Order: sequence, then structure tokens, then C-alpha cells
Amino acid sequence: MTAVSAERDSARQEVPEQLRNDVKLLGEMLGTVLAESGGEDLLADVEKLRHAVIGARDGSVTTEEITEIVAAWPLERAKQVARAFTVYFHLANLAEEHQRMRALRERDDAANPSRESLAAAVRAIRETGGGEERLAELVAGMEFHPVLTAHPTEARRRAVSTSILRISAQLDAWHTSHEGSSAAAEAHRRLLEEIDLLWRTSQLRYTKLDPLDEVRTALAAFDETIFAIIPEVYRTLDTAIDPEGTGTRPPSAAPFVRYGTWIGGDRDGNPFVTHEVTREAVTIQSEHILRGLEATCGKLARTLTAYSNLTPASPALLDTVSQARAGHPALMGEITQRSPNEPHRQLLLLATARLRATRERDADLAYAGADEFLADLRLVQDSLAAAGANRQAYGELQHLIWQTETFGFHLAELEIRQHSEVHAAALAEVEAGGPLSERTEEVLNTIRTVSWIQERFGVEACRRYIVSFTRSAADIEAVYKLATHALPPKRVPVLDVIPLFETGADLEASPGVLAGMLELPPVRQRLADNDRRVEVMLGYSDSAKDVGPVSATLRLYDAQARLSAWAGENDVVLTLFHGRGGSLGRGGGPASRALLAQAPGSVGGRFKVTEQGEVIFARYGQAAIGRRHIEQVGHAVLMASTDTVQERERAAAERYRPYADTVATAAQETYLSLINTEDFAVWFSRVSPLEELGELRLGSRPSRRGAAKGLGDLRAIPWVFAWTQTRVNLPGWYGLGTGLAAVDDLSVLQSAYQEWPLFASLLDNAEMSLAKTDRTIAERYLALGGRPELTETVLGEYDRTRELVLEVTGHDRLLENRAILSRAVDLRNPYVDALSHLQLRALEALRGEESHSLSDQDSQHLERLLLLSVNGVAAGLQNTG
Repeated sequence: MTAVSAERDSARQEVPEQLRNDVKLLGEMLGTVLAESGGEDLLADVEKLRHAVIGARDGSVTTEEITEIVAAWPLERAKQVARAFTVYFHLANLAEEHQRMRALRERDDAANPSRESLAAAVRAIRETGGGEERLAELVAGMEFHPVLTAHPTEARRRAVSTSILRISAQLDAWHTSHEGSSAAAEAHRRLLEEIDLLWRTSQLRYTKLDPLDEVRTALAAFDETIFAIIPEVYRTLDTAIDPEGTGTRPPSAAPFVRYGTWIGGDRDGNPFVTHEVTREAVTIQSEHILRGLEATCGKLARTLTAYSNLTPASPALLDTVSQARAGHPALMGEITQRSPNEPHRQLLLLATARLRATRERDADLAYAGADEFLADLRLVQDSLAAAGANRQAYGELQHLIWQTETFGFHLAELEIRQHSEVHAAALAEVEAGGPLSERTEEVLNTIRTVSWIQERFGVEACRRYIVSFTRSAADIEAVYKLATHALPPKRVPVLDVIPLFETGADLEASPGVLAGMLELPPVRQRLADNDRRVEVMLGYSDSAKDVGPVSATLRLYDAQARLSAWAGENDVVLTLFHGRGGSLGRGGGPASRALLAQAPGSVGGRFKVTEQGEVIFARYGQAAIGRRHIEQVGHAVLMASTDTVQERERAAAERYRPYADTVATAAQETYLSLINTEDFAVWFSRVSPLEELGELRLGSRPSRRGAAKGLGDLRAIPWVFAWTQTRVNLPGWYGLGTGLAAVDDLSVLQSAYQEWPLFASLLDNAEMSLAKTDRTIAERYLALGGRPELTETVLGEYDRTRELVLEVTGHDRLLENRAILSRAVDLRNPYVDALSHLQLRALEALRGEESHSLSDQDSQHLERLLLLSVNGVAAGLQNTG
């Protein structure tokens, strides 16, 4: 047995037995479906390729042999095999999700809270972080503001995602049934039925998504998990603070999560997001949250059967019910008949009817806003508590209050984003006094729509306006000026105009821009109205594409430090909004680890971050995983705000920063030398499926800003996505090897890795990217460009980076210190290889010298094979864009 095969066998043996059983069960069922659908020969071909790619990893099969296997198949068979491996990954991902949920249940121990949990943070702060007073201060100021975006990295169709959820439900049924029982037999049959349907469901979209499709897709996460898990998270924190009293007293912590969304509001480079779309997006969101609140309130009302003799209502509650009888006699007559002598229940039934009226736009009965509904809920709560029914007051009723406080009647704040150049052009047109272009009218209509949203749903439903590529305070001022041109003074909406700094140069100039902002009258007015709160967004994607991953990491760190210092000097409460992607090349990776590596003082109990594309489904597809994600971030927000963590970070930064600067300077030079090579963009489009990605119809937004075709115009998402497909993963590590080599003291780098969280996070993320890179397959992709010198340059830097990252971390192999992740990557990689070989067959034919002689039918088959393989690789590697 070779070392590679022994390592793979070891990884397989380390897989928990239940996970092995689930993967085996689902894999065997897929095999049954393949044989039934395509015959035993299809299953044989899939198995042949599967064994070959595993053999290639231990050297018993050559790359040439695999190429011959794939080339021998008709294109229709190649597509079927690609679909088979893609479906396998969907099933394997599902099995791993169930294993994660099992692990979370097993680690759920109140006496010994798991790492990175809210309970662990509470205990640590009490014991070492300042005691009860500091704990109360940190908890009171904690904010987590995830913002969902529609960036096109979710390769799955919605139909595929819902199919996976149905399979998940049947897998649950299988687990909970007794072996040999009729329930087990039925669960087995239903699993086969659903896997068969997943196989028969097209993996590719035939029509392009429009922005409202994206809105509805994201709302599925709210409907299925987020709405339900939010009060559970708050209850966990409340229990951690006071386990004996929770559920019988007012909560010890206020709600700390507020969701935002760009979906339907982000028009930067997306001509399909119009003011009509923005208006409709908020309306759809409101419909969803009102239905959720109505259902929950109705369920609570039906169960709260507290009899008035045993639980007398307060005078205030009785007065409210009496007024309702006078104003709505028929409705209250029906309610009273259904629940006589149950005044608390009567008011909740009335509240349920009023929520329905709000949703249906019945002005006579509708609530004016969420605050009015909350007032009714608190009236019931206070009355129950006064009557001694504390468990009813602070149990499920408190959960509904938390949901209302978190989501309001708008669900998530819709944020507007537009490019600074669009505002500059629109303002110039408006001030010139001539006829306005369609684009300028759209800018003005967008501001009018924000005003309409605020009038109908409240200011919190939509007040943030983000300016991409902010270069000066004038870019911020332009939005405020346009607002005064769009509407009369009394209807101008409340706006918090937020600068977005994206490139390396913009990050360095950011404090000066903010200083100029403070001189603007509308900004000064907002500071007076909002307790001097300012928000600044930092772009990870474009900064990394601009200067490379190493330099971007340090520039972002420096920008946070400078902005935090600026905030302190100007008596400003600063919130940094992190525009992180799902992939490591776009600032991705675990948010909790990243938080603990932020510049001291830059968190301050507040964390706002984008959650994009496939990350949304991965984090919120299952309730247990969603709860764990929010808890991990909450833990990191609390811990990163403690003096102990900040002092440790500050001391390490002071000691190791000179060495990091040396690394970054050399890394950036190497990175820029590559991407500034003549015709690099042309070469990149040949070695990757970049040009074909648009055909996947991943999202409504074009992959480029405008019509230009250079790298500078290319969005960061397809830049990363395409490199992932080539198995090079270049944006996550390129230049780091040369940078590390520039420091002639290995021991100081090793110490920095052990002591400085920022440096450790940088190397850990690079290690993940390297682990998902396959040098042999990458070399075949790079060869398609016909420029061997660039292939040699890229692979040489890969070898250098891999070697030095292992030396600095002290690991014998990549991801050695992350056993679960390493095991998953080791087991997945061969199956990703299979899809890469199929993709290479298509790319080589489409890029080859004889591509012009292909028939239209063959070209279509090859393009579809390519897209199917792209979809499958995305499913296999998971964090793709």
C-alpha cells in the first residue's frame, strides 16, 4: 500500500461510523437509481471512473489512463457520469450535515459548554474577563448583523436544494425508525424515491434568475430555519447568564441579531435591480414575516388558556380588550365566544387577526407598525407576570417578542448599493438642469422608493445606502444632494450613506474620507440623531484581487486599526461592515476565527458581515447548524471585545508586524508580476471556464461591470470561482511562498503563527486553499493557455508556498491540525478529480485547435458537459466563490 492510499484509508477509518453508514446507504441508493435509470453499464462506467481516480491518488493509475477512459465515452454518457458524481456530492454533503448535527447534540452539555459557544464566552468573561459587571456591559452592547447577498456563487437550482431538504427529512425518518419496522421500510422507500427524483432533476438552470427569484430563494432560509432559531439562540444566552431563572423572569440580554439584505437592493453593476424590484422585494419580505408572526401568535393564543379566576388580567389589558369590543364587536364577539373568561388569550387572538389584517392591507384593523404589535405582546406579558404566571409570561411568549424585536414587520433591512460613478454622473445631469437620462431617473426613483418603504414599513426597513468605490467625501455628499432633488424636504428619507472601501489604495485613504464626511451637514445631523454612530464597509474581494491575498489581509487589518483610532479621536461609535465572500480568496473561512484576528478595538462588541451565495444554504439549511453558526459568531464578538484578547493581539502585532510587512511586500510584488503579465486576462480565460460561467445562470447580476473585458473590470466572484474550478485556487495563496521566503528567520515566523491570531488565520486559510489544490490536474488546465512560462511560474509558487507553509506551521501534511476538515478533504478530492477530468475533456475540445470544426451539436454537448462539471466541482469543494 502506498503512502497516499494508506493516508486515504486512515482518513476513511477515522470517519465516524454513523457518517460512514449514511454515506454508504445514500451511495448504494444512488447506485440503484443509476442502474434503474441508465442500466448497469452506466453504473459500471461511474464505478470505473471512481476506482480510477482513487487509484491515481496512490499512483496505481496514471492520468493518461483516466483521460483515455473519459475520452472513450460518447458525450451523452460523459454528461450522465458528471451528473452522477454531482448528485453523489449533494448526498455526501447531506450526510456530513447530519453528522455535524449529531456532534452538536452530543456536545450539548450545560455543565461543560462546547468551545465557541455563548455559554463558553459567558464563563470565560466571568472567570478571566472582568466579572459580572464587564459581562453585563459586553452583553448589553453586543450586535451581530449578518447581511444576505445574492452574489452568484450558489450553483444549485432551488429545485435541487428543496430536493436535498426532502431527502434530509427522510434520512431523519430512517434514523429514528426501528430496524425492520414498517416505518424503516417506508423511510427506505421514500429515500429511494427522493434520490431518484434528484437524479432526474436538471442540475442546470434553463432560464436566468431575476432579482425577485433571488429574493424568494433567500427567504426560504428565513422560513425554514432563521425565524425559528433566533429565539432559541437568545434563550441559550439567557440560560448561560442565569440558568436557574430563565423562563421565569425578564430576559437578561436584549436581542443582538439583526438581519440585513442586499437582495433586491444591490444595483451596483446589475441593471436588473430597479426601483420597482426594490419596492417589490420589501413587500415580499413583509409578507413572509407577517405570515410567520401570525402563525406563531395564533399557535400561542390557542395554547394560552389561562382562566381569569386563577390568572386575573391587569386593568390595562382588560381596558384594551374592552376598547376592542367597542371598535370591532363582531370580531371580538367571535373571539369571546371561543375563549370565555380567558382575557390573555382573547388579546392574543385579536393580535393574530390584526396581523392578518396588516398583511392583507385592511386599514381598519391593521397594526400601524411592529411597535404597536409589541406593545400588545408586552401588555399580555406584564399582566401574566403580575398574576404570578411567570412561566407563561417569559416562556413561549418571550420567544414571540424576541422574533418581533429581531425581524419587525420587514424581516431584514434592505440596503441599497450603487457605484460612486453612477451618482456623480446623475448629480451632474441634475445640476445641469437639462433633460435627465433613464439612468439618472432610476437613481432618483430609487431614493423615492426608499422614502415609500420608510413611510410604509418604518425607517429601520431601509435606511442604509452603500456607495461602492468611495474615493472622497464628495461621493457620500452626492447621495444626500440627489435625495434633495428627488423629493420635497418633508419626504426626503432618513439615510445613512455608507462608504465602501474596496481597493488597496482606497483602504489606505479611508480615514481622510471619513474626516471629510464629518464636515457634511447631513452627516452631522445623522450623528446628532443616532448617538454618533458611523458605519464603514470594507471590501475583501476586490482588495484581494487588487493586491493579492497576503497584502490585502494586512491592508484590511491596518485600515481597521486606523479607522478605530479615528473613531476614538472623533467620539464616533464605529461599526465595520466586512464584505466577506464564501471562498478564502474573498475573505471567507470561519467568521468566528476571523473575528478573533481583528485589529484591537475594531470590534467593540459589533460585527456586521455579508453572507453570500452558497454560504447561506450551508449555514442555514439545517436549524442546528444555523444555531451553531450564530453562537460561534456571538462567542467571538464577546471574546474579541475583552481586554485580555485585545492586549494579546496588540502585543503580538507589535512584535511580529515588521516580519509580516516583509512577507506582504514580497508577496504583493510576486502577485502583481503575474497578473500584470502581458495578455494575462486572455490566458486566464483560456485556462479556466471563466467565459462559460455566465451560462450557468447563477444569479441575476452580470459577471462584469460594463462591457470591458480586462481583469480590472472582472468581478471578484467569477475570478475566484474560475480559479477554484481549475483546482489551482490561486487567489487564496499566490505570493505567500515568496513572501515567507523573504524572511530569513524561520523560527520567528513559527512564533508568529503560534502567537499572532492574524498571522495564524492567514496561514490556516492558505493551507485550506492549498489542500483543495491538485497540482497534477491544475497543470493540465494551465497547459490550455499555451504559455508554458506562466504554467511554470504558477506551479513554482505553489510548490514554494506549500513547502514553506508546512515549515512555518510545523505540520507534516496540510490541515494536520484540523482533523475533521482534513479527513473530509482527503475523501472528497478523488471524486472532485473525476469531475475535473470530465471538465478538462470539454475544455480541451472547446479550446483546442480543432474547436472551429466542431458541429453545433457537439459544441452544445461539450458546453453542457462543462457546465455540469462546474456544478459538480462547486458541490464537491463547497466554498467556491
